[in-house]
Amino acid sequence: MKPILSMTGYAAASRDTFHGSLNIEIRSVNNRFLDVQFRLPDDLRKQESAMREMVTTQLRRGKVECRVNFLPLVEAEHQHQLNVQSLQNLLQLNQLVLELYPTAQSLSVAEILKWPGILRNNDVSIDDLNHLSVELMQVALEDLKIARTREGEKLKAMLLERVQQIRQHLITVQPRIPALIANFEEKLRTRLKEAIENLEDERIRQEIAVFAGKIDIDEELSRLQAHLDEVEHILEQGGSVGKRLDFMMQELNREANTLGAKSIDLEVSKIAMEFKVIIEQMREQVQNIE
Repeated sequence: MKPILSMTGYAAASRDTFHGSLNIEIRSVNNRFLDVQFRLPDDLRKQESAMREMVTTQLRRGKVECRVNFLPLVEAEHQHQLNVQSLQNLLQLNQLVLELYPTAQSLSVAEILKWPGILRNNDVSIDDLNHLSVELMQVALEDLKIARTREGEKLKAMLLERVQQIRQHLITVQPRIPALIANFEEKLRTRLKEAIENLEDERIRQEIAVFAGKIDIDEELSRLQAHLDEVEHILEQGGSVGKRLDFMMQELNREANTLGAKSIDLEVSKIAMEFKVIIEQMREQVQNIE
């Protein structure tokens, strides 16, 4: 059984290095399709395609915003190290030039420090940062899936609770139907006989049968039960079921509308309206499911 995933979630991951802190934030909200947006520094722009692929292979639906930031340490900025090997090579060349050309001037300290390769920039390399960003994105995605799963389980519990609410109302409605039809039959028979004294009993029975068929809601109640069974089955099956559940909400709402239209009983009409309220609440929750 796969977990139900909400499309709403938040996750953050960070990694401190000697040079600064790399931070990734992922926010997701409900959306009909998967919409992924990235905000990241220019230095990491080349990794966007790799990180985007990570998101699209692990998430199915939702509007997902990914923010990537690198905050360098103040004391690490512009920090340099002396390349001793390059310095020694330069000094040997300097000595060789002086031996071959004694009147030449020796290199000054300032000139030596400006010489290419003498000072190594101690900043983090772009390649290292790119590699780290991919690792950190995976960590953030795992946390996001945990958050979405946690929210999905809450949505599942609320949906199952509302399924039971509808079932309880159905238990109230079903016993009333035979009595309502019998009641109507008696009233109609009386009115027809009063209106047309010589009307045959067979014609009366035909009229009653036609009208009883119009107000009979057994099929609607049966289909409601079947739809509720399917909703429970989908929720227990789990996975990316948001679209299937959305379809089931449409089916439930259609039956609730028909039930209300065919009702000739005030109590049944009230229950049909209550169905629509509960189904609308369920639909809002389903919109957050992946």
